[in-house]
Amino acid sequence: MTDTVATLTIGDKTFEFPVLSGSMGPDVIDIRSLYAKTGMFTYDPGFTSTAACDSTITFIDGDQGELMYRGYPIDQLAEHSNYLEVCYLLLYGELPTPEQMADFEQRVTRHTMVHEQMHYFYRGFRRDAHPMAIVCGVVGAMAAFYHDSTDISDDMQREIASIRMVAKIPTIVAMAYKYSIGQPFVYPRNDLNFASNFLRMCFSVPPEEYVVDPVVAHALDLIFTLHADHEQNASTSTVRLAGSSDANPFACIAAGVACLWGPAHGGANEAALDMLREIGTPDHIPEFIARAKDKNDPFRLMGFGHRVYKSYDPRATVMQKTAKEVLDLLGVKNNPTLQVAQELEKIALSDPYFIERKLYPNVDFYSGIILDAIGFPTSMFTAIFALSRTVGWIAQWKEMIADPQKKIGRPRQLYNGAPTRDYEPIGNRWDRT
Repeated sequence: MTDTVATLTIGDKTFEFPVLSGSMGPDVIDIRSLYAKTGMFTYDPGFTSTAACDSTITFIDGDQGELMYRGYPIDQLAEHSNYLEVCYLLLYGELPTPEQMADFEQRVTRHTMVHEQMHYFYRGFRRDAHPMAIVCGVVGAMAAFYHDSTDISDDMQREIASIRMVAKIPTIVAMAYKYSIGQPFVYPRNDLNFASNFLRMCFSVPPEEYVVDPVVAHALDLIFTLHADHEQNASTSTVRLAGSSDANPFACIAAGVACLWGPAHGGANEAALDMLREIGTPDHIPEFIARAKDKNDPFRLMGFGHRVYKSYDPRATVMQKTAKEVLDLLGVKNNPTLQVAQELEKIALSDPYFIERKLYPNVDFYSGIILDAIGFPTSMFTAIFALSRTVGWIAQWKEMIADPQKKIGRPRQLYNGAPTRDYEPIGNRWDRT
């Protein structure tokens, strides 16, 4: 906190509010006493200028293109770490020692199986149900299967619920995929790492053994890492809002899954891939660039720009290199989709139209290409995003529950409806249309 105060003048009255400083990022004006002092609220649709909490988990500097988990730059974590180590970092605040990492890996590995009766729960869905519909329902139903980890006032139960969610979400998502394509469920294996285990549960079949390629597993692990948390986005805010009512952790994560399902949030990588396929080949790019610049054309270039990042998305740099490695490995060296993506990236970094509007490629621009090359249908992209983000949601939920300033979320409104009016008996009413 600083000694600085912000002064608000309304008519002939002046009010002072403290200015708070975090360890990084812009200062914030503490307006918790605004209504009590002035009888007024602030008006901020989308909460784009409002800090709803203080957090020690993730920091984003959109102007500089920086993303940090617990102070560690995302590019360093992507190069040197792995998803499970990042999970530990997000959940507990520090990178683990070798002993702590071994213990954490064992706890996660031993919780990857789901309750056997959950298999019957899947059969209640239609065969053509969207994987996200299944994941949302199954995660919410976990509260019906794991009663011993729903008491949020118990530190141990919160810890058990956290480990269970990290461990079981790959199994739940893989089962949703298998169910959607009519193949039998595949049980997890304790001898495989996190990403390899998920790939095997998705792509192996009983008649033959499935061998996980380490390059593909590494690429998927990177996708998990880059999507693990992203500050107070829509789905994370949803988890926090649900948790503020003291809802059980599984209900809170299910709420996050539901929010992520929105195409404006978690479906962006699917939309970007569809756009690249629509363009087809690099020689068609000028036509689509012209359409994107035409205000009267509804066509939009997907995968460019970001609500927070005003320069290059730091995650996109990692994804671009990984996309090429995976496509080369799978023998897709002359893939037209990747060629379109690479050419579009060059244009975005040199064309004044893109530069002035800060429309740089974001992580969704490349992650969809990688998931498609691995063999996932586009309907699975958002479910894999939910898998990746689950640990971030849990870390944010745990932080909120332990916060002594926690209050139930209750945004206010600017009411523009009818003023006070008297009730009229039905016989006295007439059609006012």
